[in-house]
Amino acid sequence: MKGKIVLIAIIGSFSVLYCKKNNAAQAKPEPEVVKPPVTAPKLGVTLQADGPGNTYELINSKLGGTAEETPDCGHAAFGRHIAEVFDDVLKKNVFEFYIHVTPDDDRCNGSTDRQRNEIKSYGPSPDNVKGTIGETVTYRWKFKLDAGFKPSPSFTHIHQIKAGDGDDGSPLITITPRYGNPDQLEIIHTAGTSATSLGKLKTVNLAPFKGNWVEVIEKIKYGTNGTYEINIKNVSDGALLLSYANANIDLWRTGTTFCRPKWGIYRSLNNKSYIRDEAVRFADFCIAEGDAVCQ
Repeated sequence: MKGKIVLIAIIGSFSVLYCKKNNAAQAKPEPEVVKPPVTAPKLGVTLQADGPGNTYELINSKLGGTAEETPDCGHAAFGRHIAEVFDDVLKKNVFEFYIHVTPDDDRCNGSTDRQRNEIKSYGPSPDNVKGTIGETVTYRWKFKLDAGFKPSPSFTHIHQIKAGDGDDGSPLITITPRYGNPDQLEIIHTAGTSATSLGKLKTVNLAPFKGNWVEVIEKIKYGTNGTYEINIKNVSDGALLLSYANANIDLWRTGTTFCRPKWGIYRSLNNKSYIRDEAVRFADFCIAEGDAVCQ
């Protein structure tokens, strides 16, 4: 009897093993899940202050050529009119642009009614910092006007979009603080003809901009039927200070092959009593073409 039980147990064990092997042989392997490759976003060209010294060289390494237009030649005793300084609010180095009512001028070109301290992209610049017809370009940066900033009743531009050649005299777009009661910040559009020029696109009170860091995101599709969008927010709390969008705006000029940005201080000297020596701070410049992004 005991022998029969052992035999039955052995036979049962072999049956179980056979079933397991048979089932394993019949089981189909799970299909391998192929994950799509992760593609990193294409990044725009960035210009960030990295500490005192060699500031012009840093700017030119990103924007190409000699990208600064400063009053150094007529005010050599002051030294370079763009420096890198540490900002206690952003907790990092930023660019500081200086302009003096006297003796600063417009690059020693003989003009006595205006003065300039700007950076730009232009002809010798790389293609990825110049906008061409039909192309969409995003510009992003931060700036801070001093709490006591005094704009001219004539003009004080702190940002321009200009044609790089052809009909390139007046800017297509400016961000313009202007003296008033109260002082204003204006977004101004000037096309190649009066028929397509829209003038002041947006006007807001300048007070929230004084003494505060703000961030600008400006998106442009270049063309005679272009698009324009700009948003300016307070860095500290994200409050929206200015917003404007237009889906059909003339953003090209006759004879133009490219457009480019300018940042800094460009102002009239026709009303000297209204203005003062200024130091305007800028940080985190980015130019992103097409599907590239500014981080």
